[in-house]
Amino acid sequence: MRGSLNERTRRLWAVAEAQAIGYGGASLVARATGISRRTIVRGLGEQRDDGRDGMGTARLRKVGGGRKSAIHHQPDIRGALERLVDPESRGDPQSPLRWTSKSTRHLTRELQSQGYRGSDWLIRQLLYQAGYSLQGNQKTREGAQHPDRDAQFRHIQSKIKSWMKRQSPAISVDTKKKELVGDFKNGGREWRPKGTPVPVRVHDFMDAELGKAIPYGVYDLARNAGWVSVGVDHDTAQFAVNTIRTWWKRMGRVHYARSRELLVMADGGGSNGSRLKLWKWELQKLADQTGLTIHVCHLPPGTSKWNKIEHRLFSFISQNWRGKPLRTLATVVNLISHTRTQTGLKVSCVLDRKKYPSKIQISEKQMKSIRLSRDAFHGEWNYHILPKNIS
Repeated sequence: MRGSLNERTRRLWAVAEAQAIGYGGASLVARATGISRRTIVRGLGEQRDDGRDGMGTARLRKVGGGRKSAIHHQPDIRGALERLVDPESRGDPQSPLRWTSKSTRHLTRELQSQGYRGSDWLIRQLLYQAGYSLQGNQKTREGAQHPDRDAQFRHIQSKIKSWMKRQSPAISVDTKKKELVGDFKNGGREWRPKGTPVPVRVHDFMDAELGKAIPYGVYDLARNAGWVSVGVDHDTAQFAVNTIRTWWKRMGRVHYARSRELLVMADGGGSNGSRLKLWKWELQKLADQTGLTIHVCHLPPGTSKWNKIEHRLFSFISQNWRGKPLRTLATVVNLISHTRTQTGLKVSCVLDRKKYPSKIQISEKQMKSIRLSRDAFHGEWNYHILPKNIS
Protein backbone atom coordinates (compact mmCIF):
# COMPACT_ATOMS: atom_id res chain seq x y z
CA MET A 1 0.00 0.00 0.00
CA ARG A 2 2.86 2.39 0.80
CA GLY A 3 4.14 2.17 -2.76
CA SER A 4 0.85 3.44 -4.19
CA LEU A 5 0.81 6.56 -2.00
CA ASN A 6 2.35 9.89 -2.85
CA GLU A 7 4.46 11.94 -0.47
CA ARG A 8 1.52 13.73 1.16
CA THR A 9 -0.91 10.82 1.48
CA ARG A 10 1.93 8.75 2.95
CA ARG A 11 2.34 11.39 5.66
CA LEU A 12 -1.40 11.40 6.38
CA TRP A 13 -1.47 7.60 6.50
CA ALA A 14 1.36 7.65 9.05
CA VAL A 15 -0.57 10.26 11.07
CA ALA A 16 -3.66 8.06 11.09
CA GLU A 17 -1.64 5.08 12.32
CA ALA A 18 0.02 7.19 15.03
CA GLN A 19 -3.33 8.54 16.23
CA ALA A 20 -4.81 5.03 16.35
CA ILE A 21 -1.94 3.89 18.59
CA GLY A 22 -2.27 6.85 20.93
CA TYR A 23 0.48 8.08 23.24
CA GLY A 24 3.90 7.41 21.72
CA GLY A 25 2.36 6.50 18.39
CA ALA A 26 4.41 8.98 16.34
CA SER A 27 7.71 7.57 17.62
CA LEU A 28 6.56 3.99 17.12
CA VAL A 29 5.35 4.59 13.55
CA ALA A 30 8.56 6.49 12.74
CA ARG A 31 10.64 3.56 13.98
CA ALA A 32 8.57 0.99 12.10
CA THR A 33 8.29 2.82 8.76
CA GLY A 34 11.46 4.90 8.56
CA ILE A 35 9.39 8.06 8.13
CA SER A 36 10.84 10.91 10.16
CA ARG A 37 8.92 11.76 13.32
CA ARG A 38 9.12 15.40 12.28
CA THR A 39 7.39 14.47 9.00
CA ILE A 40 4.57 12.74 10.92
CA VAL A 41 4.10 15.81 13.12
CA ARG A 42 3.95 17.99 10.00
CA GLY A 43 1.34 15.66 8.57
CA LEU A 44 -0.72 16.19 11.71
CA GLY A 45 -0.73 19.92 11.01
CA GLU A 46 -1.78 19.31 7.41
CA GLN A 47 -4.63 17.12 8.60
CA ARG A 48 -5.90 19.94 10.80
CA ASP A 49 -5.65 22.41 7.88
CA ASP A 50 -7.64 20.08 5.64
CA GLY A 51 -10.30 19.92 8.30
CA ARG A 52 -10.60 23.73 8.32
CA ASP A 53 -10.68 24.49 4.58
CA GLY A 54 -11.98 21.12 3.35
CA MET A 55 -9.33 20.73 0.68
CA GLY A 56 -5.74 19.60 0.45
CA THR A 57 -3.66 22.43 -0.94
CA ALA A 58 -0.18 21.31 0.14
CA ARG A 59 2.36 21.31 -2.68
CA LEU A 60 3.68 17.96 -3.88
CA ARG A 61 7.29 17.51 -4.88
CA LYS A 62 8.27 15.64 -8.00
CA VAL A 63 9.19 11.99 -7.55
CA GLY A 64 12.75 11.89 -6.24
CA GLY A 65 12.66 15.53 -5.21
CA GLY A 66 13.75 16.92 -1.86
CA ARG A 67 16.95 16.68 0.11
CA LYS A 68 18.90 13.47 -0.34
CA SER A 69 19.37 11.30 2.74
CA ALA A 70 22.67 11.18 4.58
CA ILE A 71 23.10 7.60 3.39
CA HIS A 72 22.91 8.73 -0.26
CA HIS A 73 25.88 11.08 0.20
CA GLN A 74 27.93 8.65 2.33
CA PRO A 75 27.01 5.09 1.29
CA ASP A 76 29.84 3.51 3.30
CA ILE A 77 28.43 4.77 6.64
CA ARG A 78 26.66 1.43 7.13
CA GLY A 79 29.91 -0.52 7.03
CA ALA A 80 31.64 1.94 9.33
CA LEU A 81 28.78 1.65 11.83
CA GLU A 82 28.77 -2.14 11.81
CA ARG A 83 32.54 -2.23 12.36
CA LEU A 84 31.97 -0.18 15.51
CA VAL A 85 29.04 -2.23 16.80
CA ASP A 86 30.40 -5.70 16.07
CA PRO A 87 34.18 -5.33 15.70
CA GLU A 88 35.10 -9.02 16.16
CA SER A 89 32.97 -10.30 13.28
CA ARG A 90 33.96 -7.31 11.12
CA GLY A 91 37.69 -7.92 11.47
CA ASP A 92 38.41 -4.90 13.65
CA PRO A 93 39.26 -6.18 17.17
CA GLN A 94 40.91 -2.84 18.05
CA SER A 95 37.70 -0.87 17.57
CA PRO A 96 37.81 2.58 19.28
CA LEU A 97 34.60 1.67 21.15
CA ARG A 98 35.81 -1.73 22.35
CA TRP A 99 35.88 -0.57 25.98
CA THR A 100 32.97 1.90 25.78
CA SER A 101 29.20 1.53 26.00
CA LYS A 102 27.90 1.36 22.43
CA SER A 103 25.04 3.81 22.90
CA THR A 104 23.75 5.68 19.86
CA ARG A 105 25.30 8.84 21.32
CA HIS A 106 28.80 7.30 21.45
CA LEU A 107 28.37 5.70 18.03
CA THR A 108 27.31 9.04 16.52
CA ARG A 109 30.27 10.88 18.04
CA GLU A 110 32.76 8.30 16.82
CA LEU A 111 31.32 8.32 13.28
CA GLN A 112 31.45 12.12 13.26
CA SER A 113 35.10 12.00 14.33
CA GLN A 114 35.72 9.77 11.29
CA GLY A 115 34.19 12.40 9.00
CA TYR A 116 30.65 11.04 8.65
CA ARG A 117 27.53 13.16 9.13
CA GLY A 118 24.45 11.87 10.92
CA SER A 119 22.28 12.13 14.02
CA ASP A 120 21.37 9.71 16.79
CA TRP A 121 18.08 9.08 15.01
CA LEU A 122 19.85 8.11 11.77
CA ILE A 123 22.20 5.76 13.59
CA ARG A 124 19.26 4.12 15.35
CA GLN A 125 17.45 3.58 12.04
CA LEU A 126 20.55 2.10 10.42
CA LEU A 127 20.95 -0.31 13.34
CA TYR A 128 17.31 -1.44 13.09
CA GLN A 129 17.67 -1.94 9.33
CA ALA A 130 20.81 -4.02 9.89
CA GLY A 131 18.92 -6.32 12.27
CA TYR A 132 20.27 -5.00 15.56
CA SER A 133 18.22 -4.39 18.71
CA LEU A 134 18.87 -3.50 22.34
CA GLN A 135 19.58 -6.74 24.21
CA GLY A 136 20.84 -7.71 27.64
CA ASN A 137 23.02 -10.65 28.64
CA GLN A 138 21.48 -14.11 28.68
CA LYS A 139 22.42 -16.64 31.35
CA THR A 140 22.87 -19.88 29.41
CA ARG A 141 26.43 -21.04 30.13
CA GLU A 142 26.66 -23.25 33.18
CA GLY A 143 30.37 -23.91 32.96
CA ALA A 144 32.01 -27.31 32.72
CA GLN A 145 29.69 -30.15 33.69
CA HIS A 146 30.83 -33.10 35.73
CA PRO A 147 30.55 -36.27 33.60
CA ASP A 148 28.46 -37.96 36.32
CA ARG A 149 26.18 -34.99 36.93
CA ASP A 150 23.02 -36.61 35.55
CA ALA A 151 23.85 -39.94 37.17
CA GLN A 152 24.12 -38.21 40.56
CA PHE A 153 20.72 -36.58 40.07
CA ARG A 154 19.23 -39.99 39.27
CA HIS A 155 20.94 -41.44 42.33
CA ILE A 156 19.49 -38.71 44.56
CA GLN A 157 16.00 -39.11 43.08
CA SER A 158 15.99 -42.86 43.59
CA LYS A 159 17.01 -42.40 47.23
CA ILE A 160 14.28 -39.81 47.81
CA LYS A 161 11.66 -42.16 46.36
CA SER A 162 12.93 -45.01 48.52
CA TRP A 163 12.82 -42.86 51.68
CA MET A 164 9.31 -41.61 50.94
CA LYS A 165 8.07 -45.11 50.20
CA ARG A 166 9.02 -46.28 53.69
CA GLN A 167 7.87 -42.96 55.23
CA SER A 168 11.31 -41.89 56.42
CA PRO A 169 12.28 -38.19 56.51
CA ALA A 170 14.00 -36.74 53.43
CA ILE A 171 14.98 -33.07 53.63
CA SER A 172 16.62 -30.48 51.39
CA VAL A 173 18.81 -27.89 53.15
CA ASP A 174 20.58 -24.68 52.20
CA THR A 175 21.34 -21.10 53.24
CA LYS A 176 19.17 -18.39 51.72
CA LYS A 177 20.77 -15.12 50.63
CA LYS A 178 21.90 -12.99 53.58
CA GLU A 179 19.69 -9.93 54.08
CA LEU A 180 20.51 -6.50 55.52
CA VAL A 181 18.26 -5.65 58.45
CA GLY A 182 16.93 -2.09 58.50
CA ASP A 183 15.03 0.32 56.29
CA PHE A 184 16.79 -0.80 53.11
CA LYS A 185 15.24 -1.25 49.69
CA ASN A 186 13.87 -4.73 49.07
CA GLY A 187 13.35 -5.81 45.47
CA GLY A 188 9.86 -6.07 44.00
CA ARG A 189 6.69 -3.98 44.18
CA GLU A 190 3.43 -4.13 46.11
CA TRP A 191 0.14 -2.23 45.98
CA ARG A 192 0.12 1.11 47.83
CA PRO A 193 -1.78 4.41 47.47
CA LYS A 194 -0.52 6.17 44.36
CA GLY A 195 2.47 8.42 44.92
CA THR A 196 3.32 7.06 48.39
CA PRO A 197 6.23 4.63 48.04
CA VAL A 198 7.83 3.36 51.23
CA PRO A 199 10.85 5.61 52.02
CA VAL A 200 14.10 3.68 52.47
CA ARG A 201 17.79 4.48 52.71
CA VAL A 202 19.66 5.59 49.61
CA HIS A 203 22.81 3.56 50.38
CA ASP A 204 22.94 -0.11 51.37
CA PHE A 205 25.56 0.11 54.11
CA MET A 206 25.01 -2.41 56.88
CA ASP A 207 23.62 -1.03 60.12
CA ALA A 208 26.19 -2.07 62.77
CA GLU A 209 23.46 -2.32 65.41
CA LEU A 210 20.90 -4.30 63.38
CA GLY A 211 23.38 -6.39 61.39
CA LYS A 212 22.39 -9.05 58.87
CA ALA A 213 19.88 -11.90 58.85
CA ILE A 214 21.16 -15.33 57.77
CA PRO A 215 18.21 -17.66 56.96
CA TYR A 216 19.10 -21.36 56.86
CA GLY A 217 16.28 -23.58 55.70
CA VAL A 218 15.12 -27.18 55.98
CA TYR A 219 12.48 -28.36 53.51
CA ASP A 220 10.58 -31.59 54.17
CA LEU A 221 10.11 -33.11 50.70
CA ALA A 222 7.24 -35.42 51.66
CA ARG A 223 5.17 -33.03 53.78
CA ASN A 224 5.75 -29.82 51.78
CA ALA A 225 6.73 -28.05 55.00
CA GLY A 226 9.62 -25.71 55.69
CA TRP A 227 11.67 -24.73 58.71
CA VAL A 228 13.95 -21.69 58.80
CA SER A 229 16.38 -20.57 61.49
CA VAL A 230 17.44 -16.94 61.13
CA GLY A 231 21.01 -16.57 62.36
CA VAL A 232 22.78 -13.34 63.26
CA ASP A 233 26.44 -14.42 63.50
CA HIS A 234 28.23 -16.58 60.90
CA ASP A 235 26.99 -19.07 58.32
CA THR A 236 28.99 -22.07 59.49
CA ALA A 237 28.51 -25.84 59.54
CA GLN A 238 27.66 -25.56 63.25
CA PHE A 239 24.80 -23.19 62.40
CA ALA A 240 23.62 -25.44 59.55
CA VAL A 241 23.55 -28.63 61.63
CA ASN A 242 22.01 -26.84 64.60
CA THR A 243 19.16 -25.78 62.31
CA ILE A 244 18.62 -29.43 61.31
CA ARG A 245 18.75 -30.35 65.01
CA THR A 246 16.12 -27.72 65.86
CA TRP A 247 13.92 -28.89 62.98
CA TRP A 248 14.12 -32.48 64.24
CA LYS A 249 13.21 -31.49 67.80
CA ARG A 250 10.34 -29.20 66.81
CA MET A 251 8.93 -30.92 63.73
CA GLY A 252 10.81 -33.98 62.50
CA ARG A 253 10.44 -36.41 65.37
CA VAL A 254 6.76 -35.50 65.77
CA HIS A 255 5.97 -36.79 62.28
CA TYR A 256 8.67 -39.44 61.95
CA ALA A 257 8.76 -40.88 65.48
CA ARG A 258 9.45 -44.44 64.30
CA SER A 259 12.15 -43.59 61.81
CA ARG A 260 15.80 -44.30 62.67
CA GLU A 261 17.32 -42.70 59.57
CA LEU A 262 17.37 -39.28 57.91
CA LEU A 263 18.21 -38.35 54.31
CA VAL A 264 19.79 -34.92 53.80
CA MET A 265 20.13 -33.40 50.33
CA ALA A 266 22.60 -30.48 50.27
CA ASP A 267 24.68 -28.36 47.90
CA GLY A 268 28.30 -29.25 47.31
CA GLY A 269 29.63 -26.03 48.85
CA GLY A 270 28.92 -23.45 51.53
CA SER A 271 28.31 -24.27 55.17
CA ASN A 272 27.14 -27.78 54.19
CA GLY A 273 29.88 -28.49 51.63
CA SER A 274 30.91 -32.03 50.72
CA ARG A 275 34.57 -31.34 51.60
CA LEU A 276 33.89 -29.54 54.87
CA LYS A 277 35.25 -31.48 57.84
CA LEU A 278 33.25 -29.44 60.37
CA TRP A 279 30.02 -30.39 58.56
CA LYS A 280 30.72 -34.11 59.01
CA TRP A 281 31.90 -33.60 62.62
CA GLU A 282 28.69 -31.77 63.52
CA LEU A 283 26.56 -34.41 61.78
CA GLN A 284 28.25 -37.06 63.92
CA LYS A 285 27.18 -35.11 67.02
CA LEU A 286 23.63 -34.91 65.67
CA ALA A 287 23.57 -38.65 64.95
CA ASP A 288 24.78 -39.41 68.49
CA GLN A 289 22.16 -37.11 70.07
CA THR A 290 19.19 -38.34 68.02
CA GLY A 291 20.14 -41.98 67.37
CA LEU A 292 19.54 -41.38 63.65
CA THR A 293 21.67 -42.75 60.86
CA ILE A 294 22.20 -39.68 58.70
CA HIS A 295 22.47 -40.25 54.96
CA VAL A 296 23.82 -37.33 52.93
CA CYS A 297 23.62 -36.70 49.18
CA HIS A 298 25.38 -33.63 47.77
CA LEU A 299 24.41 -32.04 44.48
CA PRO A 300 27.12 -32.11 41.78
CA PRO A 301 29.31 -28.99 41.38
CA GLY A 302 27.62 -26.02 39.75
CA THR A 303 24.04 -27.27 40.23
CA SER A 304 22.97 -25.50 43.43
CA LYS A 305 20.04 -23.83 41.67
CA TRP A 306 18.47 -27.28 41.25
CA ASN A 307 18.34 -27.85 44.99
CA LYS A 308 14.64 -28.41 45.72
CA ILE A 309 14.60 -25.99 48.65
CA GLU A 310 15.44 -23.15 46.27
CA HIS A 311 12.25 -23.33 44.20
CA ARG A 312 9.92 -25.00 46.72
CA LEU A 313 10.65 -22.78 49.75
CA PHE A 314 13.06 -19.89 49.25
CA SER A 315 11.36 -18.58 46.09
CA PHE A 316 8.03 -18.24 47.93
CA ILE A 317 9.68 -16.48 50.88
CA SER A 318 11.15 -13.94 48.45
CA GLN A 319 7.73 -13.43 46.86
CA ASN A 320 6.09 -12.94 50.25
CA TRP A 321 8.42 -10.13 51.34
CA ARG A 322 8.90 -8.42 47.98
CA GLY A 323 8.78 -4.65 48.28
CA LYS A 324 8.84 -4.78 52.09
CA PRO A 325 11.87 -3.34 53.93
CA LEU A 326 13.20 -5.86 56.47
CA ARG A 327 13.31 -3.29 59.28
CA THR A 328 13.93 -5.68 62.20
CA LEU A 329 14.80 -9.31 62.82
CA ALA A 330 11.22 -9.78 64.03
CA THR A 331 10.04 -8.56 60.61
CA VAL A 332 12.20 -11.18 58.90
CA VAL A 333 10.91 -13.98 61.16
CA ASN A 334 7.25 -12.97 60.77
CA LEU A 335 7.41 -12.63 56.99
CA ILE A 336 9.02 -16.06 56.66
CA SER A 337 6.55 -17.65 59.11
CA HIS A 338 3.55 -16.30 57.20
CA THR A 339 4.69 -17.67 53.83
CA ARG A 340 1.96 -19.87 52.37
CA THR A 341 1.10 -21.30 48.95
CA GLN A 342 -2.02 -22.70 47.30
CA THR A 343 -0.35 -26.12 47.18
CA GLY A 344 -0.23 -26.23 50.99
CA LEU A 345 3.28 -25.07 51.87
CA LYS A 346 3.63 -24.07 55.52
CA VAL A 347 6.73 -22.53 57.04
CA SER A 348 7.92 -22.22 60.64
CA CYS A 349 10.69 -19.84 61.61
CA VAL A 350 12.70 -18.97 64.71
CA LEU A 351 15.47 -16.51 65.51
CA ASP A 352 18.82 -18.07 66.43
CA ARG A 353 20.97 -15.60 68.39
CA LYS A 354 23.73 -18.09 69.20
CA LYS A 355 27.34 -17.33 68.32
CA TYR A 356 28.95 -19.56 65.71
CA PRO A 357 32.70 -18.86 65.49
CA SER A 358 34.33 -19.21 62.11
CA LYS A 359 37.54 -21.04 61.15
CA ILE A 360 37.11 -23.97 63.54
CA GLN A 361 39.70 -26.62 62.72
CA ILE A 362 38.92 -30.36 62.89
CA SER A 363 41.94 -32.58 63.51
CA GLU A 364 42.72 -35.84 61.74
CA LYS A 365 42.11 -37.66 65.02
CA GLN A 366 38.60 -36.20 65.22
CA MET A 367 37.93 -37.13 61.59
CA LYS A 368 38.95 -40.73 62.21
CA SER A 369 36.48 -40.93 65.08
CA ILE A 370 33.56 -40.14 62.77
CA ARG A 371 31.59 -43.28 61.85
CA LEU A 372 31.39 -42.33 58.20
CA SER A 373 30.73 -44.88 55.49
CA ARG A 374 30.94 -43.85 51.85
CA ASP A 375 28.61 -45.17 49.15
CA ALA A 376 29.99 -47.17 46.24
CA PHE A 377 28.85 -44.46 43.80
CA HIS A 378 30.79 -41.21 44.32
CA GLY A 379 31.52 -41.63 48.00
CA GLU A 380 32.67 -38.00 48.21
CA TRP A 381 29.06 -36.95 47.46
CA ASN A 382 27.11 -39.84 48.98
CA TYR A 383 27.78 -41.20 52.45
CA HIS A 384 26.12 -41.95 55.77
CA ILE A 385 27.10 -41.38 59.39
CA LEU A 386 26.16 -43.88 62.09
CA PRO A 387 25.53 -43.01 65.76
CA LYS A 388 28.42 -44.14 68.00
CA ASN A 389 26.05 -45.86 70.43
CA ILE A 390 24.80 -48.28 67.74
CA SER A 391 26.92 -51.25 66.75
